[in-house]
Amino acid sequence: MSLRNISLRPSAPDAAAPTTSQAPAVAPATGRFPKVTGTADVILAATIIALVFFGVVMVYSASASLAARTFEDGYHYLVRQSIYAVVGLGLMVVLARIDYHRYQASYVTYPILMAAFALLVVVALGGGRTVGGAARWIDLKVVRVQPAEIAKLAIIFYLSYSLSKKRDQLRDFKIGFLPHILVAGVFMLLCLKQPDFGSAVMIGLLTVVLLFTAGTRINYILGAAAIALPMVYLLITGSEYRMRRIEAFVNPFQDRAGVGYQIAESLISFAQGGFWGVGIGDSRQKHAFLPEAHTDFISAIVGEELGLVGVSILLCAFVLVVYRGLRAALHAADDYGTYLATGVTLFVGLQAFTNLSVALGLLPTKGLTLPFVSYGGSSLLVNCAAVGLLLNVSRPRDVSAVLARTEAESTRRANKNDKVDRGEADSAPPKRSRWGAKPSVAASTEETRAHGARANGKGGRARPSTAPARRSRGSSV
Repeated sequence: MSLRNISLRPSAPDAAAPTTSQAPAVAPATGRFPKVTGTADVILAATIIALVFFGVVMVYSASASLAARTFEDGYHYLVRQSIYAVVGLGLMVVLARIDYHRYQASYVTYPILMAAFALLVVVALGGGRTVGGAARWIDLKVVRVQPAEIAKLAIIFYLSYSLSKKRDQLRDFKIGFLPHILVAGVFMLLCLKQPDFGSAVMIGLLTVVLLFTAGTRINYILGAAAIALPMVYLLITGSEYRMRRIEAFVNPFQDRAGVGYQIAESLISFAQGGFWGVGIGDSRQKHAFLPEAHTDFISAIVGEELGLVGVSILLCAFVLVVYRGLRAALHAADDYGTYLATGVTLFVGLQAFTNLSVALGLLPTKGLTLPFVSYGGSSLLVNCAAVGLLLNVSRPRDVSAVLARTEAESTRRANKNDKVDRGEADSAPPKRSRWGAKPSVAASTEETRAHGARANGKGGRARPSTAPARRSRGSSV
């Protein structure tokens, strides 16, 4: 059944069925948020936990040789990654238990957005630590923070809040499109200043997909793409190191000792692994042959040690994460939850498939880590926090009580208003997102108030909706 055909209001009683009342019974509201009626997605949670622990094992395998040479301690990266994993999973559990509607407020969304903006500005002004020719990190001694990762999550928060708030004005260029593109554009420019082309592209894709999901006019998106594509072309062709990466992507073995070295060694890793792999810990490429073996190219070590079978299982795990994430988005209680889940799913999925594609030589090198598997505290903590939000959205909720309460309160207020224009009529249907029409908990009061006011102005009571009831996930179909 399509979500477009599901209503979140209680249905009218069937005329043919014997009933004891003219309206269905509705449970009283217990709070301003929809009541949680079940647990979070267990399959999604188990998959993420498995990926995190698998990542700890692979980080140790890929980094032990490097750690012994650099720090004279083969367990250096293992200990740090283990700490990040424990903290990250703890953060995921905490956020999975906090109702995501608590973030649907300007006093939460905009401070997050401004904090991410401030961190990007600090790095852009030279306050970041330069690694590999790019100033992308802020060194806090305990952990290196990568502002671009926080910026991606901040953009998801901002777009989810703003799009759900403006859901009836999304087709208005000045309200539903331009502000979101401008905010994303500023973040993209700050990422390019580092330079971090991959993160800039990621923020752009997140913005476009969420705008499309919300129901913004396609013409606006196509127009923005027509402007952006020539700029992307100029950014690539105008940069010597980006052009060299393109050349290495086309033929990595042409300059195997130079610009094509990293991709060539990555492909050799996969080739040596064969079908079953050489075994965990037995990789040869990690011994100073493959650069960034424990970070950007850890998937190549997975391919060498666990073979095609291991890479296939890893790929299936990320496909499962994306599937469960989109499922949570489709079954979210409201538009805000849908946009939040869609953004987080895209955030994790794009990073994973881009990293795997780069390691396999299917894309030019981007500098993106493999979520939950690659070494890195900042990346792991941000990804775990994002999945915590996704897990909370996946919890089934009963929205009928909240809608019944807000409708009753709004109708009572409307009945006291004697100054309603009796000729006012607004028959335009509510704006539907491409995921299907869903209520906004924050906006339901105002919408129902207007509905009751119009009904009162015509001298009659607001008629009960005859739309079919939306069933909670715990009810039978």
